Amino acid sequence: MTSDSDSEQVGLESLVVGPLAENCHLLWCLRTHKAVIVDPGFDEVRILKVVRREQLDVEWVLLTHGHVDHVGAAAPVARELGVPIAVHEADQVILRAAPQMAFMFGLVMEQIPDPGRLLSDGDRIEVGDMVLETMHTPGHTPGGVSFLVQGAGILLSGDTLFYRGVGRTDLPGGSWADLVHSIRSRLYVLDGDTKVLTGHGPSTTIAAERRMNPFVSG
Repeated sequence: MTSDSDSEQVGLESLVVGPLAENCHLLWCLRTHKAVIVDPGFDEVRILKVVRREQLDVEWVLLTHGHVDHVGAAAPVARELGVPIAVHEADQVILRAAPQMAFMFGLVMEQIPDPGRLLSDGDRIEVGDMVLETMHTPGHTPGGVSFLVQGAGILLSGDTLFYRGVGRTDLPGGSWADLVHSIRSRLYVLDGDTKVLTGHGPSTTIAAERRMNPFVSG
């Protein structure tokens, strides 16, 4: 699935990958073709095909959280491209346990190397002319983050906020109270026209979820 971003400066392609239908997002600066890959779930072949087709110079593999469906191809993608992985410091334990979790689902994945960067709230990732701001949005996991592409009207929400839904909180480290607080205090305060690229399912907007999300109202 290819989508046009709200900014003339940002390229975007989203792929539904893996047995759990996770959304992997590739974003790049149109001037420099410097890029990031956000949440490379299983299927590194398709992800790398986009990188080569668009002639992207990938600088980071960014993870919104450490669950297996979002990180299944992180190791081979990072190795093939020679780039570091970044994840919030509070999700390191979950990330290290991802291969064991994959085994429980009947899947096989590589052990992920130590992250090249541990993210904190407010961290900026500069890639060409594109800047992604890290927003700590715990609840689905302790170290869950969302990435706001500054000036582009794009939010990558991971499994925090979905189209008419929210991330589950019944897995280890999950917290319903934290999730609600993250959505109301961090995401719903953004401009209503902000396009939300979710971790699963279709995209949405902040305004639409404030009005119609049945789990967390605005």
